[in-house]
Amino acid sequence: MTKQSPIISLSFLLLFLFSFTITYAQSPAQAPSAQAPNKPVVQPQVQPPTEAVTPVQAPSEVPLVQAPPRKAKPEPTNVTKILDKAGGFSVFIRILRSTQVINQIENQLNVSNSLTILAPTNGAFSGLKPGTLNSLSTEQKVQLVQYHILPSFVSLSNFQTLSNPVRTQASNTDEYPLNITTQGNWVNISTGLVNTSISGTVYADSQLAIYKVDRVLLPLGIFAPRPRAPAPAPTLAKPKKESSTSSSSSFSSSSSTLDSPVAAVDASAAISLARTGMVGLAVVLVVFSVGTVW
Repeated sequence: MTKQSPIISLSFLLLFLFSFTITYAQSPAQAPSAQAPNKPVVQPQVQPPTEAVTPVQAPSEVPLVQAPPRKAKPEPTNVTKILDKAGGFSVFIRILRSTQVINQIENQLNVSNSLTILAPTNGAFSGLKPGTLNSLSTEQKVQLVQYHILPSFVSLSNFQTLSNPVRTQASNTDEYPLNITTQGNWVNISTGLVNTSISGTVYADSQLAIYKVDRVLLPLGIFAPRPRAPAPAPTLAKPKKESSTSSSSSFSSSSSTLDSPVAAVDASAAISLARTGMVGLAVVLVVFSVGTVW
């Protein structure tokens, strides 16, 4: 009995503690105080676990594949600037501007057309007869300048491939023929009035070529000698018609002639001579009759 009593006591103690714990957990909450009511306890809402969302970024302006850099549009070729820089073409530049052919050239180069210009030097223009350019009309000056322009790019090595007559920007090849022949590295040009050759390259790229010539190319359509007009054939004089009034007209003409002082003097002299002749004749007759009596 003495050995089991501590065990029993321990068992009762554990049972008592277990009962007290249950009673305390199930006891009602204390009544709220009348002076300061407690705020209701808001239980936090527990959000269900969600997957992590990656924030959406705005589209970037930088493309994934970079485009190659654009080439800047080249400035149109300035023909007058090239000629002025080369020197010795001031007269040709002045005619290009005065005829406004330079505007046509720049417009054609802007739309990727190709041209070849045969530019006469100042010495070439000084070789013309004085007053040659001033004697031309505006249209003729335009045709003269356009006669020095070929409507395509021609390199020095390709002149031999051209067919004669070579087409220019002048009116037509009938009135404005241009013949080009080559001999080795020489390019000879003939207009029918002028023979010359290309003496140098002023400028050349894949679109425009400017060559120097030492004589002005004179086209037949402007400078060909004009045939003189034939002299008019001589006309035969018409015979005068005879009429009944011819005697009266002659009489009137003689009478009118006598009306003038000179004619009157001539008439009086004739009358006096006639009288002198008659007197002489009478004297001769008298002498002849006396001689017969004797």
